[in-house]
Amino acid sequence: MTEKKKKIYSVLVENKSGVLSKVSGLFARRSFNIDSLAVGETDDPTVSVMTIVSSGDHRTLEQIEKQLNKKLDVIKVKTFTEPNSVSKELLLMKVRYNKSNRREILDTCDMMKAEIVDMSKSNMMIQLCAAPDKVELFIKLMASVSIVEMARTGTLALPKCVDQD
Repeated sequence: MTEKKKKIYSVLVENKSGVLSKVSGLFARRSFNIDSLAVGETDDPTVSVMTIVSSGDHRTLEQIEKQLNKKLDVIKVKTFTEPNSVSKELLLMKVRYNKSNRREILDTCDMMKAEIVDMSKSNMMIQLCAAPDKVELFIKLMASVSIVEMARTGTLALPKCVDQD
């Protein structure tokens, strides 16, 4: 049995309509899995960066990189792994609270460095910006309270800073 690994693809693409569709179509046609996808402009408004997290065996991950490099709208593909990058994800979670669970929610938020960004008499909205595994842990910790709804961004990542001597 081959070991599944995760790889992060930072793909610079031309910022024009249809590019996201072409790239996601590539993954669909070849049955490649997308664990996470985030797209945004770079400092150059004509260029966007697609951060794609995918998992598979070594051969599959190599094929993804080769296929991405063949796309005409792709300017550059950089790959890296989670240990060699700084990866963050944003979570917004709305929970129902009452006198009996309020302290537990606040303690969990404090422990995980999450913040309350909106509140009503019975609901609060919590924001957490953290590494994807920390976001997963926070969701598990909050499972004991009444989660009303939540939204997550995809992973954003850049390779760690390395000084060139």
